[in-house]
Amino acid sequence: MASKTLLSLLCTLMIAWPGYAVSSELSSDSIRQHNNPQLQQLLEKRIKDLHLNSAVRSKRLSVALVDVTDPHMPNMAQVNGDEMMYAASLPKIAILLAAFERIKEGKLQLDSETRQTMTRMIRYSSNKAATRMIRAVGKNYINELLSSPKYRLYDERHNGGLWVGKEYAGGAAFRRDPLHHLSHGATALQVARFYYMLETGKLVSPESSREMKDMLSKPGINHKFVKGLSNTDAKIFRKSGSWRTYHADSALIEHNGRTYIAVALANDPKGGEWMKKLIREMDSIILAQNPLTNLAKADTGNTLLAN
Repeated sequence: MASKTLLSLLCTLMIAWPGYAVSSELSSDSIRQHNNPQLQQLLEKRIKDLHLNSAVRSKRLSVALVDVTDPHMPNMAQVNGDEMMYAASLPKIAILLAAFERIKEGKLQLDSETRQTMTRMIRYSSNKAATRMIRAVGKNYINELLSSPKYRLYDERHNGGLWVGKEYAGGAAFRRDPLHHLSHGATALQVARFYYMLETGKLVSPESSREMKDMLSKPGINHKFVKGLSNTDAKIFRKSGSWRTYHADSALIEHNGRTYIAVALANDPKGGEWMKKLIREMDSIILAQNPLTNLAKADTGNTLLAN
């Protein structure tokens, strides 16, 4: 009886103890559970300063910002984070994930040619390379993986997420997402979860996560987030997308000892310019904080409004 009582007490302590809860919850869902009210207030203020509130209200803009300097204690803010939008080439990160899962399964060889193809798909957003990789991993496999319990990067409980339902080439979609009927879609929070899993080594394996992170480095297209931080020494691991009025950008950024995730999706002809301005604001918020619990110090009024 005493041993049962002791075991019960230990289990209770393990559940209640903060350190245990964090370590057991080092999952991508933990960013949803770590909304930071001060960070949220600052993000909303900077968006207002950029005169983008109307875009937020009309759901033409969604943004997610996650400080992962301490990956065990992420701090998140978002606007329209679960709003699924057409995301053009941004969902190529899902093809990258599927390819590394196939490599792990032994169904795809990570030779120099495959490595170069995936790198072109990510750094230079090659549609030809993306279509080649879709065919290599299997069209249906990608969305099955995204919807799987392992990743849940497309989750109907959270209004969808990452989706690849068409080759990046001519022709019809082979499978549109079931909620919004998009061929290439994303939500800001699901993309942020992807980068959080990348940073914590949860995409396939720590080794595969490092490989993917390397392919996301050294962006080959200088616009949006990259353009906005071009005068800094920030290290950017990034994938963007553009088609007509749709603009998307996403990145894991290392800058001045801090690491954060930034995601923005927009439906507006000026969306690319919005993102250049937004990333400057998000970067200034994060860099002002050490530690992040003193977020109020970032609200100095010295916002980096666009020239």
